Amino acid sequence: MKTVTLWATILVALVLGGCMSASQHAADVQQGVSGDKLTVGTVQREIRNGMSSAEVAEALGSPNIVSRDEKGHEVWIYDRIATDTVYSSSEGGVSSLILGGFGGSAILGGLVGGGGQQSTGAKSTSQRTLTIIIKYDETGKVSSFAYHSSRF
Repeated sequence: MKTVTLWATILVALVLGGCMSASQHAADVQQGVSGDKLTVGTVQREIRNGMSSAEVAEALGSPNIVSRDEKGHEVWIYDRIATDTVYSSSEGGVSSLILGGFGGSAILGGLVGGGGQQSTGAKSTSQRTLTIIIKYDETGKVSSFAYHSSRF
C-alpha cells in the first residue's frame, strides 16, 4: 500500500506541476507575439527631426509604403494591424487525474470518489493598429513625423 501511495503522490505532483493558469498562458503567448518591436514607445524614443532615412530604417525597420508628397518629398508609412487571441482551457478533476494515470479505479477506487469531470476555459481576442507617417525634406532628413495607435 505504501508503494501505491508513493506513486499516487508522484503522479499528482507531476500532473499538477504542469498546470498553468489562464494568465500564465496569456503571458507565454504575449512573449511569442512580441517579435515585432515597432511600438509608439519606440517611435517616441528613437525618431527625431533631422535623422537620415538610414537611421530611421535602423530604428524602425522597413516601411510598408514609400511615396512622395505634393512637393516631391519622400514619405514613409508604417502600417501595422495585429489580432491577439489568447485561449486557455483545463479539463478534468482530481479523480480523472489520479484514476486516468493508473488506468482504472481498481487501485484507488476507494480513495477517490467517482465525481464528474470539470471543464474551465477562457478566451480573449483584441486588435491593435499602429500607423506611423514620416516625412522627409529635400535633403532626405526627417522633417516631421506622426503616429496613431488604437486597441479594441
